[in-house]
Amino acid sequence: MAGEDTHYQDLERSNGLHDSTFSNGHAHSPVAVNGEDTPFVHKVGIPPRTTILRGFEDTLKETFFPDDSLRQLKNEPRRLKLLLALKYIFPIFEWGSKYKLKTFQGDLVSGLTIASLCIPQDIAYAELANLPPVYGLYCSFVPPLVYSFLGSSRDIAIGPVAVVSILLGTLLRNEVDPKEDAELYLKLAITSTFFTGVFQAGLGLLRLGFIIDFLSHAAIVGFMAGAAVTIGLQQLKGFFGITNFTTKTDFISVMRSVWRNTDQWNWHTIVIGLFFLSYLLIAKYISKKKPRLFLVAATAPLISVMLATAFVKVTRADKHGVQVVKSIHKGINPSSVNLFLFSGPYAAKAVEIGLVTALVALTEAIAIGRTFAALKDYHLDGNKELIALGIMNIAGSCSSCFVSTGSFSRSAVNFAAGCNTAVSNIVMSTAVMVTLLALTPLFYYTPDCILSVIIISAVINLVDLRAAHLIWKIDKGDFLACLGAFLGVFFVSVEIGLLIAVSISVAKILLHITRPHTAILGKIPGTNVYRNLQQYPDAATIPGIIIIRIDAAIYFSNSNYIRDRILRWVDDEEEKIVASKGVPLRYTILEMSPVMSIDTTGIHALEDLQNALTKKNLQVKLCVYCCVFSAMMTLKNYESRNMSLSVTVRCIAVGTSKSKWWSN
Repeated sequence: MAGEDTHYQDLERSNGLHDSTFSNGHAHSPVAVNGEDTPFVHKVGIPPRTTILRGFEDTLKETFFPDDSLRQLKNEPRRLKLLLALKYIFPIFEWGSKYKLKTFQGDLVSGLTIASLCIPQDIAYAELANLPPVYGLYCSFVPPLVYSFLGSSRDIAIGPVAVVSILLGTLLRNEVDPKEDAELYLKLAITSTFFTGVFQAGLGLLRLGFIIDFLSHAAIVGFMAGAAVTIGLQQLKGFFGITNFTTKTDFISVMRSVWRNTDQWNWHTIVIGLFFLSYLLIAKYISKKKPRLFLVAATAPLISVMLATAFVKVTRADKHGVQVVKSIHKGINPSSVNLFLFSGPYAAKAVEIGLVTALVALTEAIAIGRTFAALKDYHLDGNKELIALGIMNIAGSCSSCFVSTGSFSRSAVNFAAGCNTAVSNIVMSTAVMVTLLALTPLFYYTPDCILSVIIISAVINLVDLRAAHLIWKIDKGDFLACLGAFLGVFFVSVEIGLLIAVSISVAKILLHITRPHTAILGKIPGTNVYRNLQQYPDAATIPGIIIIRIDAAIYFSNSNYIRDRILRWVDDEEEKIVASKGVPLRYTILEMSPVMSIDTTGIHALEDLQNALTKKNLQVKLCVYCCVFSAMMTLKNYESRNMSLSVTVRCIAVGTSKSKWWSN
């Protein structure tokens, strides 16, 4: 036994540790560090009491205003505060005052470039939403203008996107058949877009932008890939020239519809589609290999539309079964305020659809905005972006637009073309306005198949195999979330895939909270460092002592699991000792440095753990941070409990690279 005590004392000395009983107010004896007695310099105590109101205020600020966005208004004159607030709400006034002609040159080129890309894409994406082609063009006129005044991203390009369009179209078609009642379908689409904007702006105003973080990266990768494949399969209708096509989006239904309607395949349509799909993919490959030639891929969709339209008109391929767009309404966005459905049986459905599309649209937009903000080294305020996107969609719903958000393909082209500010969106919007006012008749002979291949070439980038492989290599659990979201979209529907993605993401969060990681530590030979035995097989345990690290905060949701898991670690260790006839356990040390907070349930669980281990004739030693120690001391003083947990308090010395240990 004396030898075992020596082992434990050696452990204390080697780490500069000194333990004292929890019930002590503070220690007065020196601590043995590296064989020398060092007098106490610091005393660890309970933080000063604060009022409930002040505590609530601090918590509220840390939860909803972690960036302290109003800091710039402090100690400023009232007049300057008004100006700064105006710049905060309308970022265009911030960069507009410094705008130069040289800056405009880059924005002009990038704006015209993304306009050449967005016009054919808009017409195609409107069909994904089961709406007339002109509504896609509407979405690239008003929403980008609104975003230019309110948005803080310099690179994001606004307009309809494939994933949101097919999601909206699928959800709307579940309620109303666009062929049987096109007017009601349009009203429901406009109303859903309005509620999409309301939810997005509301999340931003309430500082709830962190909600989108509940969708893990892995789930988003899987969902996007599944949606991309689903969108591509839907384009087989236009690619083959099929007239009677399924309204379902799952793989089996789509392929069944394709092979059951082989008699409707049109070889003229297939040839045109194959030719321009090859052209688009080759253009994309060239731009990828040589980034300086980004214009080759950026202008390829518009060139394809122009050439295909001219070919059909000259050869009159439309008389041989090639389906064409036909007439597109001429003129800018009409008002759609009279189309809102705020009452009746479909009002609740509009709210439901608006919520779902709001989450998907803002997730994509924020991800794109943050990506390019990081590349150009500027800050993007997520909550401000939500407000901008929300007001943009509310304005869009009042001007005959369906849901718009940031487009990755257009934003990438915008970035590559040298955009400097949101003026590129204004230039694009102006180009679309000119198209609406004067050029829409030119799209009469545009074949549907060219729109299908434009969508196929656009969504290919959404299938990120490299990211999926990386997820597989790093975390198999993450890959399961990715695969689940993909299969949900692929075999069932887009909305089910989204539900699976959200469910798996939330389940993963709950799993990490309720089942935190614990590990047995051993000493690395030749050092005073203790590490996880599974990660460091050469690390050695100390006879008679088991050191267990808890790697999470201890709350009511996981305290029982932690207690039971530690008891299981101890039982397993005792079985190994009995089998090897080693030194019996005498001490259990709980390394709680990663435990940054603990609640009353957690403290009670530690007491229960101590009682259980005491019955096994084991002593318990805790190594905790000051914040955990304070909570335990508060409970002890409040309840006058006879706690005898042996505690070593660890504090971090600010401004030093080493952590120091004090006892209390």
